Amino acid sequence: MKNDFDVVIIGAGPAGSLAAARLRQDNLSVLVLEKMEFPRFVIGESLLPQSMDYLEKADLLKAVEAQKFQVKTGVAFLHDNQVCDFLFKDRFSDGWDYTYQVKRADFDNALIKEVEKKGANVIFNATVSNVVTGKEQQSVTYSVLDAEDKTVTCGFVIDASGYGRVLPRMFNLEKPATSKARGAIFTHVKDEKRSSKASENIFVYDFNDNSAWIWCIPFSDGTCSVGVVGDAELVKEFGENDSAKFRGMISDFPGLNDRFKDAEFIFEPRQILNYAVSVEKMYGEGFVLCGNSTEFLDPVFSSGVTLAISSGYKAAELIIKQLKGAEVDWENDYEKVIKYGVNVFRSYVEAWYSGDLHTIFFVEEGNFEFKKQICSVLAGYVWDEKNPFAKKHKSVLTTLAKVIRITNEAPTRKD
Repeated sequence: MKNDFDVVIIGAGPAGSLAAARLRQDNLSVLVLEKMEFPRFVIGESLLPQSMDYLEKADLLKAVEAQKFQVKTGVAFLHDNQVCDFLFKDRFSDGWDYTYQVKRADFDNALIKEVEKKGANVIFNATVSNVVTGKEQQSVTYSVLDAEDKTVTCGFVIDASGYGRVLPRMFNLEKPATSKARGAIFTHVKDEKRSSKASENIFVYDFNDNSAWIWCIPFSDGTCSVGVVGDAELVKEFGENDSAKFRGMISDFPGLNDRFKDAEFIFEPRQILNYAVSVEKMYGEGFVLCGNSTEFLDPVFSSGVTLAISSGYKAAELIIKQLKGAEVDWENDYEKVIKYGVNVFRSYVEAWYSGDLHTIFFVEEGNFEFKKQICSVLAGYVWDEKNPFAKKHKSVLTTLAKVIRITNEAPTRKD
């Protein structure tokens, strides 16, 4: 039974592009169905160095480098006028010293255009209305704008639809996230007061007793992404009255030092609410979920694109094996692997909002022994089992924060 394509991918974002690029390396026929027209705006603009590994393996790195995005060499966290810098060159794990801060419209467009050059069929403005999966053949029904429905057959379906979450909704795989309902309000501004001394890396500055934080992501074209993350109610409040409180926050916030006071907005502030999602299962007969179609946590450590890229690449490798007749253990070789990475980041997200990371980051000694191991996680190397701050993520942060607090509270010994 001959199929129209070996693999149909729903979504042309980073997960879909990485999967398509890897599949084309083994000459599999690929159809990518994207609901939007590219380039299109999307949030999630700060990459992690681990992404570079997969971009290079999929032969997409040169296409990214050609865009001349802002080089990102680390991340800075600010708290009560204290600064904790993590430079990727100081990480524990083997890997990249840098990555990029990107406008996703340009980044995603560069990836999918390169994928087209590699022979993948890409259709934009395509809405998927039905997917039928089975042991031997899958079918995908879609329409382009107002045209009639068209059905194609394939050997495997990848859902890389991101927030669209096509298959989780269609197959009733969604489940509530365990994390607190949060949201974000953000914009791009002209960064005309960026000084030569100002860091061109992303920085994160918390407020409201760790429950909210503001980001600043400089781009290479002289603009900057600025946003606030917090409880859903706070974000709604910041968006009221023409986003008056948000505008005031980025104009007067102490850590920004008037950098964006009277700055010109590139677009009106936008909101995303209750973005944390999860699924019952990441795979099934003839299909697999990648990227934000699986789970999205919180943007504080810029994990979204890294998990999308890695899951897209890993899924493609397993599909190649399966379509070539090999047995694939999707539970152990895919779902558990991806969940492990998600759960490492989850521990750090929870430790951020609990205040444990603040205790660790801003310990008086500053140059702490374990900074390199934490730096590796912040660089995206969450699968490095040699790193105790990845392998023991469930307990190590809480334990270390507790020890630091006890030590700081202990009276100084006098001889």
